[in-house]
Amino acid sequence: MKLDTVFAPTSLADVPALAKAAEAIGFDALWTAETSHDPYLPLPLVAEHTERIKFGTSIAVAFPRSPLIHAQIAWDLAAQSNGRFILGLGTQVKGHNERRFGIKWEAPGPRLREMILCIRAIWDCWQNGTTPRFEGAHYRFTLMTPFFSAGPIAHPKVPIWIAGVNTYMCELAGELCEGFHVHPFHSIRYLRASLLPEIGRGLAKGGRQRSDLVLSTSAFVIAGNNDEEIERAKDAVRMQIAFYASTRTYARVLEAHGWGDTATRLNEKVAKGDWSAMASEITDEMLEVFAVTARWDDVAAKVRARYDGILDRVALYLPFRPGADSERWRQIVRAFA
Repeated sequence: MKLDTVFAPTSLADVPALAKAAEAIGFDALWTAETSHDPYLPLPLVAEHTERIKFGTSIAVAFPRSPLIHAQIAWDLAAQSNGRFILGLGTQVKGHNERRFGIKWEAPGPRLREMILCIRAIWDCWQNGTTPRFEGAHYRFTLMTPFFSAGPIAHPKVPIWIAGVNTYMCELAGELCEGFHVHPFHSIRYLRASLLPEIGRGLAKGGRQRSDLVLSTSAFVIAGNNDEEIERAKDAVRMQIAFYASTRTYARVLEAHGWGDTATRLNEKVAKGDWSAMASEITDEMLEVFAVTARWDDVAAKVRARYDGILDRVALYLPFRPGADSERWRQIVRAFA
């Protein structure tokens, strides 16, 4: 199992040092997310200041950008990094697409499927000079002149990963993608009972094997040097789980454990703007199901015990801060070697 890290620099000026530190500590891949900053902007700096570590988006929100925009950025990053870039796409949810990004929400699953096919058609045109003839219900690519063509690169097989929770997205990943970002809000029961069988159906549809798809996640971790620190760490994780669990899209994860009524109550609190009361809905039993709890010395062993044989890669849902924490991270990385 590979160990990755997720970083969210508050300034582009911080990126070179963070990227160098992640590579020096020994992480296998470094991911950016689309939260308060653009996920693509830090990555040319990652490519420039590292030599070994893979890197990518986990995830870039798909629909606010056209297939050509994603394709062009990914192509340039793959070229700059000698093939280390991974394009990770996700749909986000309806409310954020319509009310935050200001775009129309329609058929997210089929639309993402079409986007993946269109991106690959663009890359094929640039690499092999094929005539652009992509015509879909949502996207069209029928024009490319020499002036606008990015041209061939040394590493043209850019991996496309997607993220998702519902059945369609799991099957789509199995059918078409090189990797799947399992949402941090999950449980082993949900993975075994729902996600893995759905991935399997997608693989069968695409005539592929399980080894053709990388499964990765960012795991919630409650850690400390002693019991007191662990108890304090529970508050932040409890709130993060409550935030995800309040979204209807993720209700099936709670329902796998018979906790569907919790999802309903959380959704009602969001509607009222009662954010401060949400964490109280997440019980200690739920924390045990959705997060790994351990002293720092035992974190790696417990994460591996949970995910070995199920997933291929994991990152810890913790901020990566090189410096004072570097030796702790090195010990965790060594345990995954």
